[in-house]
Amino acid sequence: MLTLDLRYQRTGFQLQAQATLGDGVTGLYGPSGCGKSTLLALVAGLLKPQQGQIRLGDDVLFDAGRRIFVPPHRRHIGLMFQDAQLFPHLSVRDNLLYGYRRLQPQERQFGYEAIIALLEIGHLAQRHPRDLSGGERQRVALGRALLYSPRILLLDEPLSSLDERLKGQILPFLRRVREETRIPMLYVSHSLAEIRFLTDIVLTLENGRLGHLPAPRAGDALMA
Repeated sequence: MLTLDLRYQRTGFQLQAQATLGDGVTGLYGPSGCGKSTLLALVAGLLKPQQGQIRLGDDVLFDAGRRIFVPPHRRHIGLMFQDAQLFPHLSVRDNLLYGYRRLQPQERQFGYEAIIALLEIGHLAQRHPRDLSGGERQRVALGRALLYSPRILLLDEPLSSLDERLKGQILPFLRRVREETRIPMLYVSHSLAEIRFLTDIVLTLENGRLGHLPAPRAGDALMA
């Protein structure tokens, strides 16, 4: 469970977030520039709030009053960005195992073979990122994040650079990951239809304020 009660400010922008995220996938929806990526960076520890608290399970990641700030490398949070950010000089296999090899055996929730089977990327193992399609790169990036055995997975508009055909290929893999790994996820997108494909639990972010979007009723049309 991720609990947020924070305030973050920079020149011309203020973000205020209060929410409790349970297991499964939580969508974060809002227009470009509303602070979605900023919120993920605060959870990951790439940015530091000025006020409040961030808790993950029983662990306090940030507490302004007690001067607690857990650095990113100790939060054990997985990140997946708009562009895959794979290491160009490494093969797909070595990209996938980059974080996995840095874990103690008892920390590993998933095996390499299980993840490549889940994402259907075993045939790509000896290739390099330059030889992959956009959809293949995103599947490899997702596999790398999962093999890090994160406590929560933060996905920052991971499909925004893909065309509709490739999005249609990747979304089912994300749903399979949700169903088979049970890792909590916070999924950021400006496409409500994309979020609704994965979850009915949607937070909205507008003008720096976090809110909730009601679950859709039967027959409701999805917003693109």
